[in-house]
Amino acid sequence: MKQSIGWRALLVGTCLAVSTVLRAGAAPAPATAQASPAAGGEVLGIAFIGRMVADLDQAVAFYKAIGFQQDPAANPAWRKDSVVEHLYSAQGFDTRMAKMFVINQNSGRHFVLYLREVRGIERRNLASHAPWRAGSSHFGYVVPDAALLWMQLRSSGELRARSWGDELIAPPGQSKGMLAYMSDPDGLDIELIDQRPAAPAEAGRPGRPALLPGVNHVGLVVLDAEKARRFYGELLGGHLLAPESPWMHGDFYDSAVGSHGNVLRFFNESFPVAGAGGVHMSFELVEFQNRREPPAAARITDIGVGYVGFEVHNLEAFLARARAAGARLVSDGIVTMASGTREVMVRDPDVGGFVELFEHPR
Repeated sequence: MKQSIGWRALLVGTCLAVSTVLRAGAAPAPATAQASPAAGGEVLGIAFIGRMVADLDQAVAFYKAIGFQQDPAANPAWRKDSVVEHLYSAQGFDTRMAKMFVINQNSGRHFVLYLREVRGIERRNLASHAPWRAGSSHFGYVVPDAALLWMQLRSSGELRARSWGDELIAPPGQSKGMLAYMSDPDGLDIELIDQRPAAPAEAGRPGRPALLPGVNHVGLVVLDAEKARRFYGELLGGHLLAPESPWMHGDFYDSAVGSHGNVLRFFNESFPVAGAGGVHMSFELVEFQNRREPPAAARITDIGVGYVGFEVHNLEAFLARARAAGARLVSDGIVTMASGTREVMVRDPDVGGFVELFEHPR
């Protein structure tokens, strides 16, 4: 399934460039590199995203305001948690966590966002980072009426817009504002996108799949696209959706993130969504040709840090391969949760993006 590029990608249901979610049953494009055999461990799919916050109550209220629900089974009370301390390789803090979710309409299943606050240790506040700085992360969030949600956030004082004029941006050739970047209370970015129905091919234009409500991609700004692709593609097993990723520029790419003079390209690696039965999600690697400032120094406990969780098979073997490929270990080795799930936190070899790998008990 070959994706159009540039502004035409918007006409086939992509976001900003070629961010794509494959609908259930759709097959991804041939991979540029195949995942390694199960004997060496393998990724089963993207499972969740996480964000480190300054004030859990404030963060929960914001995400509820944009349509997320809170899982009542996850206790948000302060507690000591030695397992989390070992996962983050930091000691002496209290922590509390909220498990938020939306129901992705393309699968009918929950997609989870973990919000975590810690106290008792020093934390940098990275909330003021720019969305184009290397290491910055975001996720794409499709809603039934982006203009209505935008207006409600503005009215309540919760809108932290990135886009030109603090407005939704209209794609080329259209007049309706349909997408823009905004930030949560901790400076972590969300690409808000208006839902769109599927459209048939006509007048030489390719058909366009529907954009359905829910989280439809995750993204990371990288410095070295080839290095990032070797990690997220060749090692983690992502399938590159488009063989060509040209450099792009223009008002549309500037206005959505509120900057000027961007020259950028996208590499979209398609992954299964863990446990979602054939549904895929893009991990969008964004490279800026003219913005090469290195990522800010960060620890996993710092405010404004985002991470992504992947379910794997044979965690020990896969961790060994990840470290051989340049991933840096954050955790004090593999830790075991009370549920029996085993987890480890690493950083990618390009911008130090945080990745949580986990394996459920057999």
